[in-house]
Amino acid sequence: MSAQKLLSLVPAGVITGNDVRKVFDYARENQFAIPAINCTSTGTVNAALEAARDIKSPIIIQFSNGGAAFFAGKGLSNKNQEASVIGAIAGAQYVRAVAKAYGIPVIVHSDHCAKKLLPWFDGMLAADEEYYKANGVPLFSSHMLDLSEESKEENIEVCLKYLKRMAAIDCLLEMEIGITGGEEDGVNNENVDSAALYTQPEDIWDIYESFSKITDLFTIAAAFGNVHGVYKPGNVKLHPELLIKHQAYVSEKLGKPAGSKPVYFVFHGGSGSTEQEISTAVGAGVVKMNVDTDTQYSFMVGLRDYFQAKKDYVATQVGNPEGADKPNKKYYDPRVFMREAEKTMITRVQQACKDLGNVDRL
Repeated sequence: MSAQKLLSLVPAGVITGNDVRKVFDYARENQFAIPAINCTSTGTVNAALEAARDIKSPIIIQFSNGGAAFFAGKGLSNKNQEASVIGAIAGAQYVRAVAKAYGIPVIVHSDHCAKKLLPWFDGMLAADEEYYKANGVPLFSSHMLDLSEESKEENIEVCLKYLKRMAAIDCLLEMEIGITGGEEDGVNNENVDSAALYTQPEDIWDIYESFSKITDLFTIAAAFGNVHGVYKPGNVKLHPELLIKHQAYVSEKLGKPAGSKPVYFVFHGGSGSTEQEISTAVGAGVVKMNVDTDTQYSFMVGLRDYFQAKKDYVATQVGNPEGADKPNKKYYDPRVFMREAEKTMITRVQQACKDLGNVDRL
């Protein structure tokens, strides 16, 4: 365990390359993980940053393909993934513009990119390379390739092609092996064979061995029964203890001592998980956990509760229970009700941080 705080190791603001490595090493050494919050707007970005700042935590801001398109504006065509590319780049630029002011280390990441969405990945990586030429760092801290629906051989082959480009600009790659069930952002895996929900240790070694020849800046989202969304207790059978076996297998191959955790693991489908499942996963070397479904719901709760409480003040522009001539502008001002959504999202992001042990780390 380290007595140092993170801000003595890395700066505030968006971090990349070796600073991301330092953060993940620190998290692994100190037995905590960092939630990756899917964001779709400046308001959701602000809520995640504020939440982390107030409990002295690093945070990961990530944009999905659909979330990025929404960030750019639903009025834009997403032909050839153009809106998703524009939105992801705009989102990353926005985070870079404000993150340092919050005084916390921030990782900017793009979420699941399936094979059919590779033009989106290509657009973001081109922006990274352009940004690197001008600034010496990539625009994004990291990206995820999700080729888990393809064969293991193709998955590794395509990932390696991109990893070589990313390593040259100090950008981390997250990859997935084994399928995360459920449905998210238009990708539906609700009816996949249950065997595909559990990754084998040999698969982890094949990835680790081939990727390590290029760089150690990669993470693996291994499947251990993970499912996107929230379901009734008992419907999802998570086995995070499998990650311990994966670490042991890779450690043995590397000749490392028992208990070593050479792999940076990522926990997908984290919404609705029990404290014990999360604790086991973190103890097995998970350094990042995706949170989307629960924060979507929490954002909505703020809006729902506000409009239920103020329904008589937003029915018309003028006239409310206090008088027929009373103006209602201060109730329907978007800054008022959107702030209420941010507040409830802040609470849920902080809960995710607490569940992962990511509190008072700065």
